[in-house]
Formats: sequence, C-alpha cells, structure tokens
Amino acid sequence: MLNASQRPIKIIALSEIFQEIYAVKTLISIIGTTGIGKTKLAIQLAKHFRTEIISCDSRQFFREMKIGTATPSLEELAEVPHHFIGQLSVQDYYSIGQFEKEADQKIAELFQMNDVVILVGGSMMYEKAVIRGLNDLPQANDDHQKKLTGIWENHGIEALRNLLEALDPQYYAMVDRNNSRRLLRAIDIIWQTGKTYTENIAAQVKQKKFQVVRIGIEAPREIIYGKINHRVDVMMDDGLLQEAQQLMNFRNLVALQTVGYTELFRYFDGEWTLDFAIEEIKKNSRRFAKRQLTWYRKEEDIHWVNFQNSLEESLSLLQGLNIQ
Repeated sequence: MLNASQRPIKIIALSEIFQEIYAVKTLISIIGTTGIGKTKLAIQLAKHFRTEIISCDSRQFFREMKIGTATPSLEELAEVPHHFIGQLSVQDYYSIGQFEKEADQKIAELFQMNDVVILVGGSMMYEKAVIRGLNDLPQANDDHQKKLTGIWENHGIEALRNLLEALDPQYYAMVDRNNSRRLLRAIDIIWQTGKTYTENIAAQVKQKKFQVVRIGIEAPREIIYGKINHRVDVMMDDGLLQEAQQLMNFRNLVALQTVGYTELFRYFDGEWTLDFAIEEIKKNSRRFAKRQLTWYRKEEDIHWVNFQNSLEESLSLLQGLNIQ
C-alpha cells in the first residue's frame, strides 16, 4: 500500500473549482407579456430566497421614464434590492453588449452570497443576452449606416420597417418596431453576412456558468389585453402626460422611441387628440405583447404558470427541481 507521500496528487484547475461553485447556482428568469405581473412575482420569489433582482427591462434603465415604463414603485424597490433600474439618463448611450457585461459581473457578485438570483423583464433580447450570451456579430458598417440613416431621414421609420420585413419576416414579427437603432442594426447585419438576422442570433454562443430556470406567466389573451388597457389608464392618472411633456426635447433619442411617449409627442404636436393618443398607446402596447408572445412561443425551456396562482405554481415547480 502506498503511503500518503507516495500517492499521486490530483491537481484541480481553478476553472474546475469555479464550475463546481457555479453548478449549484441558479438564475430564475421571470418572463411574460407587458403588464402580466412579472414585477410582483419577482419580488415574491426574491423575498422567498432572500436574494436580489436583476432587471432586464431596457427602458427601465432610464431614470426619467419611470411612469411610462412601469418602473417598480419606491415601495417595491424597498422590499428587495433591484439592479439596473434608473441607473442611466435618456441622454446616455448604453448598448446591449454593455448590459450583458455588467449584468454578468453583478450576477457573479451576487452568487458569492446567494445560491439563487432573480432576473425579470420583458425585453426579450436583453434576457437572451444574460441567459445565453450575445452572438459574435460584426461591427456596424459605416457605409450601411449612412445609407440606412438616409432612408430613415428621407422616408421615415416605416421604410426601415418595410425593408426589414422583406429581408427577415421572422425577426420583424418580434422586433420593437419603434426602435430605429434596432432596425438599422438588423438590416446592417443582414447586408454584411448574407444571412437573416434570425439566423445570425441563433448561432451557438459560449455557455453560461450557472443554471437557468425560466418561468413564464401566462393568461388568456383577453385578460392580457384587459390588463394592458387598465395599466395605460393608471399611467395616465399617475402623470404620464406630464412626464412625456418634460421629455419633448429628447424625443429623437433612441430611449424615447418607445410606446407611451411617441404617441403623446404626436398629441403635443397637435396631430392627434389626447383621447386618440391614449387609444394608440393601448393598441401599440397590445401589439408589443403579441410580439412578446411570438418570441416566447418559439422557446422550448419556459415553465409556464397561471397568472392567478403564479407564486404557488412557481414554488411548486422550483421545489420539484430541488431549488429551495
């Protein structure tokens, strides 16, 4: 028998140690359509696991847009620590790549203290960046950007929408069509690669170091639409009109190309009545919810829970997955 000094020594690489640490870490991602109750469920689960929340709602990043983006209230923010809410001004440039990097860093930091972290938000690409990573897409092509900017300035955003729909109808069905930068980027990538944007973003990327459990809140479509209509009415009562008026000088910035603001800007211009603008906010919000549903239907790893019992069903699901 070999004594201790004669036994072979197994050298464990640091990467193996980190893999063992992360193997027990879980990111719970709460998804669903706008207005369905994601914030409430995220807070309930965060309190249950005594952990913190990462927001991946790309419009809640901007501190001047609290009402129109349904940013969690001060009371909700006080219940559980939230990250990536109100950390930017609408005048700040902030890319999805920056978000992925900073979110990864914050999640790694939180995993040093917690086995579970909660991710929540309805911005589909931002959730994808966190749970799966971004694809290695080419940098913007200056010639393409100039040409596309010219199309936008001379023919309006509708021309960009029509172009993208012709090039990639699958991505067009889910993209935020008010986000001119998103439209420009997708068309540029298609022109550069000769492949649809959908094909480009579907490519395999590096594996994340934690397990992900995605929980989606579902409801009948008429319930979703009713909740959206009610939410818009509440936003107007809470002062959305005044918030949008204060942001008129920034209306051309990317952050303000957002449902709830673009419609009210047209009211301020005298183009629409206030009642019509409000109805357009509701209609465009419902359209965005439809695009969210289109995106989520293509995903195969979502555990769906009913909106009426979302907490109970989520806890039962997580217990079944041995996440307690």
